[in-house]
Amino acid sequence: MTRRLWAVFLAALVVATGGGLFALSAAGVFNRSAPTADPTSTASTPQPARLPQPSTAPATTSTTTPPVAQTQPSTPPHPSKPAPTTRPSNPVPSHPSPRYVFPVGGCRADASQSHHDYPASDVFARVGCLFVAPVDGRVDEVTRVDSWEPGSNRGADRGGLSVSVVGVDGVRYYGSHLSAIQPGIAPGVVVRAGQALGRTGKTGSARGTPPHLHFGISWPTGPNMWWVRRGAVAPQRFLNSWHEGGQLSPVALVAASHRAYGADRGCRSYC
Repeated sequence: MTRRLWAVFLAALVVATGGGLFALSAAGVFNRSAPTADPTSTASTPQPARLPQPSTAPATTSTTTPPVAQTQPSTPPHPSKPAPTTRPSNPVPSHPSPRYVFPVGGCRADASQSHHDYPASDVFARVGCLFVAPVDGRVDEVTRVDSWEPGSNRGADRGGLSVSVVGVDGVRYYGSHLSAIQPGIAPGVVVRAGQALGRTGKTGSARGTPPHLHFGISWPTGPNMWWVRRGAVAPQRFLNSWHEGGQLSPVALVAASHRAYGADRGCRSYC
């Protein structure tokens, strides 16, 4: 009897223990492998985004040259107008004031204070005196052959041997009746004030007169316009100044005379 009771007791104990374990298992007490997230917490509390973690791999050197920023050159506010440059307070003129000299050198010479029919001057001097450039300039026209004949007395031939020079002042100076022309004197040659151009003489219409240099002042013209070249402005006041070492310039008078002359109609007197 006692053994039967003890067996019944043990059976009841096993049943009770198994039922308890079954109840605990059903309740999820032993389920620890994957805890479930709280759906309420997930919906109400957003999880922060995960930032990318820096790589732990060793840094490598890039072989690509990074672009170099180009520096734009500074430009003036007005590209079409260059910035003004600083000028010296006393700039040197590109063309200094011309120096004038009397056109006959090496001997005594006397300039006439009048001339027949058109403006000019006869500077009387013995044969062989130097005819010199009265100012820096460039040789304009040269006549090396005496073609004058008394019977025809052509105006273009009256000067005989002659040389004209256009000065740096823009005025043309003419000397004729020469006995010789210096070697190397030709149109286009640059000459200096006082440089010999030829020698005084009696060629052309001066064959029957005392030797002299016919001297004329005018504005430059085209070739062979002898009626202007022989003289268009009275030169006496300038010759007198230069003879005394003065520097009187004919530029203004020549310009005024050129304007008053008007259109060229050829020879107008003593043709």
